[in-house]
Amino acid sequence: MKIAVIGSGIVGASIAYHLAKKGAEVVIVDDGREGRATNAGAGIVFPWDKTRGNDWFAIAKAGTLYYSTLITELKDLGETDVGFKKAGALLVSPDMEQQAKKQKLLESRRKEIPEIGDVVRLSYREARNLFPLLHPDLHAVYVSSGYRVDGNLLRGALERAGQEYGVILKNGNAALLLENGNVKGVIVNREKIYADIVVVAAGAWAPDIIHKLGMKLMIEPQRGQIIHIKLDEQDTSNWPIILPDNDYYLLAFDDHRVVAGATRETNSGFDYRVTVGGVQEVISEALSMAPGLKEGTLHEIRIGFRPMASDGLPLLGGLGPYSNLLIAAGTGPYGLTMGPYIGKLAAEIVMDRKTEIDLSPYDPMRAVEVLEEV
Repeated sequence: MKIAVIGSGIVGASIAYHLAKKGAEVVIVDDGREGRATNAGAGIVFPWDKTRGNDWFAIAKAGTLYYSTLITELKDLGETDVGFKKAGALLVSPDMEQQAKKQKLLESRRKEIPEIGDVVRLSYREARNLFPLLHPDLHAVYVSSGYRVDGNLLRGALERAGQEYGVILKNGNAALLLENGNVKGVIVNREKIYADIVVVAAGAWAPDIIHKLGMKLMIEPQRGQIIHIKLDEQDTSNWPIILPDNDYYLLAFDDHRVVAGATRETNSGFDYRVTVGGVQEVISEALSMAPGLKEGTLHEIRIGFRPMASDGLPLLGGLGPYSNLLIAAGTGPYGLTMGPYIGKLAAEIVMDRKTEIDLSPYDPMRAVEVLEEV
């Protein structure tokens, strides 16, 4: 069986790896365009405090728990550096009542998910020992299971591991190859590549691929601007993730670097720009959590376009009348949480194997509008 995968972000790279490992012949196509969400993503893997509905939590939970298996597999293939680390998380808030609610939620979920680990309310001194720059007005609950991952390193590891199993990488812009109204493969740089099944894992650009079929896929790009700050005098290697009441965050890496993010700019289109307003927004939120960051060096600003599905759930499955066309997209800001696992699920669908979770809530057809004219 030959499979063509369009898109080599974290989802596409995982799909190709899992398919090839199962014995499929796989070609993966990517044009390396600017703004891929994987390249910009912070790398936080921590869904435990989120209340986005049971269907969202089911796949986010499974995605988080799958990391231990995947990291072990990659290590066995010689891929030992993917930036994956158990860092712990500090849930912070100026509102003690809000903190109590989050602590109660986490303790309740831990009864069914022991992997959540320790959930402990900390004094300010205890919290500051873990994250020295923390604002003194913030109350903190520590959760031991917060993970971080470097999306670029993980994607590269999946690509190389896939190649060990025979995956062929092609650079270029891909379009669906249609013959007599049927999907027969992909066209890349005018080259026709025939395939039994095509998987579209093109993130925010997936609608462009599907449009050729007379369908509008309800995924919109959401720009995120994320700031990397260097703290040369600080050992940041063991600092936990900082998660406030809103959608912002701080994430430390081993190289004296703290990542602060991120804007969520709906209706941005594919406007690949660093904006004054976006930078101001992120820096303001970062300093409200950790005022000491003002002494850091502005190292880098990254931009990524999150693939936002209309209802917030990922799209995974076949596309209506096209039995050999699969969609795997729409992970929103949680691509690094659920993306590797979605790759595994997509491979199981392609190989006609039973999946561990019910995939009906993620049916792509719920997010498709048939166009009268293409």
